[in-house]
Order: sequence, then structure tokens, then C-alpha cells
Amino acid sequence: MEHINVTDCKTALNRLMAGNKEYLIAKEGKGDISEEIRILTHEYGQKPYAIVIACSDSRVIPEKIFMVGIGEIFTIRVAGNVIGDFELGSIEYAAGHLGVKLIMVMGHSRCGAVDAAIHDAGHDSIIHITDEIKKAIGAETDPVCCEKKNILYSMERIKKSPLLQPSIKNGSLKIVGAYYHTRSGEVELLEEE
Repeated sequence: MEHINVTDCKTALNRLMAGNKEYLIAKEGKGDISEEIRILTHEYGQKPYAIVIACSDSRVIPEKIFMVGIGEIFTIRVAGNVIGDFELGSIEYAAGHLGVKLIMVMGHSRCGAVDAAIHDAGHDSIIHITDEIKKAIGAETDPVCCEKKNILYSMERIKKSPLLQPSIKNGSLKIVGAYYHTRSGEVELLEEE
């Protein structure tokens, strides 16, 4: 038993997308969660090849969506897949110390946080999330358009990290946007505007 060795951005993305294709037809989850991988990652540490920033929505489970096991992806989940200081610090840690090759910001259809931002329904501490989403969507009110704009906005926040910029510029670290369709299970890669 050994860590999965992914040495470049393209391989990391291809691995995730191949897992999503498997997921579309699967009846059960896949991914190594064995005692052997638990011992290996406990003894020798984690070596994930991708960071996936996703919404906290209970329908959006990156480890299932990409059919991966323990130690393969570094998952950050927060309502509305927004990027604040804690999320960015987690991303910088994984990219800077764990050798991650790919950062994926994955939003999804029927996102409640985005809907709350569209309808100005943020209250109490939720307003911190909806206010961040409002910066991304502006005056737009189409839910799908807003969900995708929010993904792109989070990507831009990540790209501004001084710690990550050299790796992004030299191509050793790639950031991609993805939109998860909650009904079909398909992950759609987004083109940046």
C-alpha cells in the first residue's frame, strides 16, 4: 500500500474528472478507506494531489463525487464555497506544505447560500457569507449565473494570495472552477471569463 503519486496539475485534474465519470454510473462509493491506508497516512502523513473547496451542502460530498479515498484530496467545505481568511489559510497550507498540484473551487446547483444572497436573506452570522456572495454576483439574479459567478469570484480571491502566485505563474499549481449538478451528479469545468 502506498500513496497515490500525482506529479502534475493535468494528471490531478484528469484523475478527479475520471472519478466523477465513475460516480455518474455508480451505485456505491469507491475509494481506499482501508486500515492499511489509515496506517500509512498516519505514519507517513498525507500527500493529497488536489484541494477541493466546496459548499457545506449535504448533497455535495467531494470524496464521493470524485470517488477518492483517504489521503487523496484536501477538502475545504464552507457554505457558498466562499473564501475568507480561514479558507485561504487552509489552501496556502495544503499548497505550500503538502505539495498539492490542483485547486478546484466547486459550487453547485440549487445553492441555498447563493439563493439567500440573491434574495437578501442573510441574517445573524449568515450575513458574512451572503455579503461575500453579493460581491461576486452584483445585481445578477439568475441562480445558475450567480452560482457560477460566485465560483469565479472565489477563484480570483485565491489567485491574489502572494504565497500561491509564484506556483500559479510557473504552472506547478493550477486553479480550476467546477459546477456540480446536484440532480445528475456531473461536474462541469468552468472556463474563466
